Amino acid sequence: MSRYIEPTRMDHLFNRTVAGLTRLGISLWGSRILYVRGRSSGEWRTTPVNVLTLNGTRYLVAPRGITQWVRNLRAAGNGELRVGRRVEAFTAIELSDEEKPAVLRAYLKRWGWEVGRFFEGLNANASEEQVREIAPGFPVFRIN
Repeated sequence: MSRYIEPTRMDHLFNRTVAGLTRLGISLWGSRILYVRGRSSGEWRTTPVNVLTLNGTRYLVAPRGITQWVRNLRAAGNGELRVGRRVEAFTAIELSDEEKPAVLRAYLKRWGWEVGRFFEGLNANASEEQVREIAPGFPVFRIN
């Protein structure tokens, strides 16, 4: 499945604002700047992300689907998360579709107000069957 939702002009503005504050060391609702090497260029690429902690494990979720950062992270297998001057290197393992429902539900519970429109009308109270149905369109990475 190659689901991708193009960001709107308003999304770009919101992301620039969050990224700017995060670079200054102000994390909004757990925001980080994801640095990952480009799969073709090898140059660092950046984007703001929300890091979800669930039962002591941390995850990155791609609510827009197969974005460039997802493709780059799949190729690189690692990256960095930054807030201000703090830099944290990590490795990433992509979850199978069967592993995603609990993570997607927790992500919606935490950031549904921000990303709910990308989840095909679902919210944190959706049935297990509904979440499993959409799971293939939402890349999720466990980060260490």
